[in-house]
This record gives sequence, C-alpha cells and structure tokens, in this order.
Amino acid sequence: MLSLSDIRSAAGRLRGVAHRTPVLTSGAVDDLVAAEVLLKCENFQRVGAFKFRGAYNAISRLDDEQKRRGVAAYSSGNHAQAVALAARLAGTAAVIVMPEDAPAVKVAATRGYGAEIVSYDRYTQNREQLAGELAAERGLALIPPYDHPHVMAGQGTTALELIEDTGPLDALVVPVGGGGLIAGCATAATALSPGVRIVGVEPESGDDTRRSLAAGRRVEIPVPRTIADGQAITTPGELTFEVNRRLVDEIAVVTDDEIRAAMRLAFARLKIVVEPSGACGLAALLAGRTAVSGRVGVVISGGNVEPGRFTEALAG
Repeated sequence: MLSLSDIRSAAGRLRGVAHRTPVLTSGAVDDLVAAEVLLKCENFQRVGAFKFRGAYNAISRLDDEQKRRGVAAYSSGNHAQAVALAARLAGTAAVIVMPEDAPAVKVAATRGYGAEIVSYDRYTQNREQLAGELAAERGLALIPPYDHPHVMAGQGTTALELIEDTGPLDALVVPVGGGGLIAGCATAATALSPGVRIVGVEPESGDDTRRSLAAGRRVEIPVPRTIADGQAITTPGELTFEVNRRLVDEIAVVTDDEIRAAMRLAFARLKIVVEPSGACGLAALLAGRTAVSGRVGVVISGGNVEPGRFTEALAG
C-alpha cells in the first residue's frame, strides 16, 4: 500500500518546494528524558506544519483538466492552509471545509492563500460528507487530510529527511491525528532504520487510534475536547489504520497540561513556538508516558497557535 519508493518519489516532487526543516537538539531535554533527543521541526515548514508535504505531493500529481476544475479539502487548520498554498502553487483553486471554531489564525492564513472557506459545526455535522458533496457538485478533486496514498507518502518525507540527516534511530515519536503522518514516517523509518520503535502520541481525550489498535479494528469516539485541535479526530483513517496496525509499536497519551508544559519547555529551552498538537510527542517524553532510550527522533509537527493560547500555555 505504501512503500519507501513512494516516499522517495514524493521527496523528489517536494525538492526545492518544501523546506528541508532543521533538526534541533538540547542538552537539557536529553537530561530530562535520559536519551539523545532529535527534534524534527516541522513548525518551520511552509504553512507552519508538516501538512504541506502531503498536500503538495497529492495536488502536484493531478492532470491539467483536474487542475482547471480545482480541489476541495476538509480540515481544522493546518491541512487547510497546506491545500490552499499547494493549490496556488499548482495554479488551481481550492475550497476548504473548516469548523466554525477553527483557530482564527489558521482560518486567516487559509483565506490569505486564496482559498474559499465553507464553515460547519464540528459537533453536529460530518465534514467528510460535506466536503464530498461539495466536490461532487463542483467537479473538484478531494484531497483528504490523511487517508490518501499520496498524502501519506508526502508526510513520510519528514522521517526520510530526519534519518538522512542524523542517521539510524532507536525510536521515533510522532503525534497522531488521523494517522497519515505516522503512517508515512513509520514506513520510511522501519525501512531505513531496522529495529526502530515507532511510538504514536494522542491527547488523552482523543485516543481513537490507541483504542482502535487495541481492538484490532477502527473504533469511533465522541469528538474530543482538547487544546490539541489538530488531533480532535473521532476515528482513524481507513488507509492509515492498515499501515499503522502493522508498523506502530505503541500509542501513548498525554494530558492538556502535559502538552502545555512541553510548549513552555520548547519555548524556554529551544526558543521555538510549537502548537499543542505539535508538542504532543515531546510532551510524552517529558511526562514519562513512554519508555525510550538511545537515539530518539521526535516530530514537532507544527507551530500554528494563536497568541492568546500560546501566552496561556506559557503562563502555566
């Protein structure tokens, strides 16, 4: 379904378009975790998150006729921005279905990239259904946020770069929403770094993937209420789950307070701004939610956070 060659192909398309994001280290973090921690900082990616990788890989592969018609997507923010920018770069139009309570900074950025926004109530309406109906009505190509082979392959270039730049890993810790990032990263990491332990991290109230892996089937939960809005998912993707059930070793969970603590430490020690979902992996290490040792890669998945929420996190 998804292979290292798919991810290398995506890397070729992204070369010169996406940023090759930095890997940061901190002696203070290493001491707290008792491991060598390598932070892959996708908060420095275009649109401020890893989502640009998958969106551009998928949209760049559309034929000219489909690009003339345009694309549609659904997202709480980062995928919305990624599709909007990727569509603009590809010379096509984008329509994005976004929840009414999406962070204002993400809505403004999506609109700023030129996308049309259609709002919905995440607690009473189904975003996939709305986007699907919209795409069918207008003849748009639907670019889902995670459940798409080209999207997963694009996200996997995150781990591909990390291992190319730093060498083999003993563990890779990745935030989990719909599962596209960890599916792509696990595919790359297990191929390039045999024996690596793959650890996903979800917010405590949004542990749909943890429950699904335990049950051996996709489980649906109520809409999570968490500061990690990028991980407020009710069930894993169909395609992503099939990859993750084979490759993911563990799903850890973190509380909102543990996420805030990780955001504070990232700012104080690393001088970087990390959004709640982006801080989940680091939070799991700092809170001892997973046991790791040796060389540990951690994906900082994004940095799009409203100033008020960031200030609140810093204040504790």
